[in-house]
Amino acid sequence: MKTAVISGGAGGLGRALSHALQSRGWRVVLLDLDVSGLDTGPNQLPVGCDLTDPDQLARATQKVIATSDSIDLVIYNAAVTQIRGFEKSDAASHRILFDINYFAAVEMARVFLHPVRASKGTHLAISSVAGFAPLYHRTAYAASKHALEGFFKSLRSEEAPHGVEVLIAAPSFVATNPGNAQEQADGTARPGSAKDGMDEMSPEAAAETILRGLDKSQPMIPVGRVARLSWWLNRLSPRLYQRMMERNVRGSGH
Repeated sequence: MKTAVISGGAGGLGRALSHALQSRGWRVVLLDLDVSGLDTGPNQLPVGCDLTDPDQLARATQKVIATSDSIDLVIYNAAVTQIRGFEKSDAASHRILFDINYFAAVEMARVFLHPVRASKGTHLAISSVAGFAPLYHRTAYAASKHALEGFFKSLRSEEAPHGVEVLIAAPSFVATNPGNAQEQADGTARPGSAKDGMDEMSPEAAAETILRGLDKSQPMIPVGRVARLSWWLNRLSPRLYQRMMERNVRGSGH
């Protein structure tokens, strides 16, 4: 049985990906800070871990490797957002976003590099429209997702000779925590809870789109109508994209 590892596994998209993979016959390991709400079963193993803590990450990933016949897919899904203008943000919160959204994924990739090579498996990074285009009031979030994409796009070239695929999925607005923003004093919040979302899609629909892209070995997987339109418009006319994005996002809550 193939094994997938999903960081941020307790969130809405992580759970949806887990359910979809299990329906395909996969075993799934879910890594998250709080896994108390996740069930343990023959095909699902929750593992509590602060991904930004090197010791916890090492213990958790060693457990995953020791209890798995192979590591065939790693989905880098853990993330937080920050909804705040740069003028009102601070360096500490900016670093928090990079620690969770970027560095945790990099260190997970380092640990699972050789197990994924052994299975000729796949690294799948969950980015965002903000990973390839600007997003209003999301300077730190967009920066962390741009960095994530840069890392995994570059890793793709290194891992291809080992038979490993490196894919990136870029959702737009996925309603993983609607009405449950839990915004902190520094503006950080759980993803999928923003009040300025546009044309939101369900986690289940997003998961199906992501897995269809996985089936096709699609290097970049835009997830949702807004993501597809954003991808093409930003490539064709970055200036027009920026104007439209500012008008739409500002008008929907900020």
